Amino acid sequence: MITLVPLDSIDSTAVEFLLDRAFGPGRFARTAYAIRGAGKAIAALSFAAVEDGVLVGSIQCWPIALADDARQIPLIMVGPVAVEPTHQGDGIGRRLMSHALDAAAATGRDGALMLIGDPDYYSRFFGFTADRTAHWQAPGPVDRHRLLARGDAVPNAAGMLGPRVRVGASA
Repeated sequence: MITLVPLDSIDSTAVEFLLDRAFGPGRFARTAYAIRGAGKAIAALSFAAVEDGVLVGSIQCWPIALADDARQIPLIMVGPVAVEPTHQGDGIGRRLMSHALDAAAATGRDGALMLIGDPDYYSRFFGFTADRTAHWQAPGPVDRHRLLARGDAVPNAAGMLGPRVRVGASA
């Protein structure tokens, strides 16, 4: 039986090994890593799937921003969603995604979510679209149609995606 638990209750080395198996050793070169930067995942929105005490999946959510010369608009980047290759296709990723989105809604953090992913899948099951991302830029290559967002506060504005930078006490 699969149980979902807070990701911070899992050994971080086990999570890194899972990410390596799910995405390969070249995962650090992906644009998503540049967008997230060196910050910490949001613990309240990051979860692990465990079966018989073994990590079989994880999801992480990150504080990021869409920035231009004058401002930064806070967003939450959803992902990566990683599932042990032997368990892919078992619905674990969908369950993790639903759990993270429910947690975002429960904590009032669901107003501006984004991810990089398959538009057919994420639109059909989770309501993410590219409707307001046409003017967004990323610090690396990205297929425009895979830059997706959902939420009432998603900006339809130009800017560069990157780590959220705290400025003074107001951030």
